[in-house]
Amino acid sequence: MQNNIKTIQSLRGMKDITANESELFIYFIENASKIAKNYGFSYIETPLLEETALFKRSVGESSDIVNKEMYQFIDKGQNDVCLRPEGTAGVVRHFVEKKLDRAGGTYKWYYFGPMFRYERPQKGRLREFHQFGCEVFGIENVYEDANIIMLIREILDFFEIGFTLKLNSLGCSDCMPKYKENLVKNISNFKEKLCEDCNKRLVTNPIRVLDCKVEACQNLLKDSPKITDSLCNSCYSDFTKLKEILDFNGISYEVDSNLVRGLDYYNKTAFEFVSNEIGSQSAIAGGGRYDRLVEFLGGKSTAGIGFAIGIERLLELVKMKKQKDDFVYIGVLDEISLNKAFLIANKKRKTTKTYLEYTPRGFGKHFGIAQKLGCNIVALIGENELNSNTIYTKNLETKEEKNINTGDF
Repeated sequence: MQNNIKTIQSLRGMKDITANESELFIYFIENASKIAKNYGFSYIETPLLEETALFKRSVGESSDIVNKEMYQFIDKGQNDVCLRPEGTAGVVRHFVEKKLDRAGGTYKWYYFGPMFRYERPQKGRLREFHQFGCEVFGIENVYEDANIIMLIREILDFFEIGFTLKLNSLGCSDCMPKYKENLVKNISNFKEKLCEDCNKRLVTNPIRVLDCKVEACQNLLKDSPKITDSLCNSCYSDFTKLKEILDFNGISYEVDSNLVRGLDYYNKTAFEFVSNEIGSQSAIAGGGRYDRLVEFLGGKSTAGIGFAIGIERLLELVKMKKQKDDFVYIGVLDEISLNKAFLIANKKRKTTKTYLEYTPRGFGKHFGIAQKLGCNIVALIGENELNSNTIYTKNLETKEEKNINTGDF
């Protein structure tokens, strides 16, 4: 009888992480986490599901995320909720909820995990994707801006990923309003030629117009006023100092006065790391300062800065450094040797990555499986080894063969 049951496939824009990609994924997480810890960050895990209001108040009504891309729904308790589209807002929510804004001090967290945006799936973009990010609270000093940039640089250097750093300042509540006014006045001369999204942003958050990816809009906006020409003394001083720190530490950058980031909560320092290795110049990491975001979410005014890295975009660029650790294959030549092999394998796993093959096989079959698994050491036990309390070993790299006492293995 033919089976007419319809097979279930993954949803559009979602994908499994498996095989070689899963190895790269874990390799990236482990090493990026280690670097973040070296910079004084500790791990935080926030829920995948949050109140929709969290992202409307933080990410901003003018962002594409809120307008078009959130997985939003009413749950059984009649709560308006959504799957998190980015990581920063949840960390800030935690910071305020635990009253850490009133406790004072410095807080540094790193996180990684899935984010969700209902956008058109394309190369390098999925509806469920993963980010690695860091957030800092309580440090106003521009040296921390440089520190965050250097942390990202170290991560990308570790994985041998080439990049260009783009840098801008978005000003503050003192200089930004006047700049927005000048920008709107300038754009009013040709706003009817801009796309529909740009005209909406002119009302909700005018500087987001500069972030438009439509080529016709970019051509119209290229001669618009630049925020870097309108900075107040404090913002100008901080931006100048940041460039001096980067110069002193040998970090090259390009000032991009149209770089505004895609979220409304940024102020002062904004940056992106872009790569030419994944098609046209694409952002692989980005972030900046958000000194008013804690206030937006009901907390006490607190300096904040952070970044996020899109993991899927990086995986095809990540180069795994060759591991020198052994990977041991243990096999049996007959059924009666399995108990002994099982005992040896469990002992070996305390110090070394070990694979145990339960099925008795001949030498050739065992070596074939070991090579497919990527093992570099093969250890086999049969009746003779069992009786002599030894184990046969062969190093597949050096070709060295020997029988050794099981207590020494």
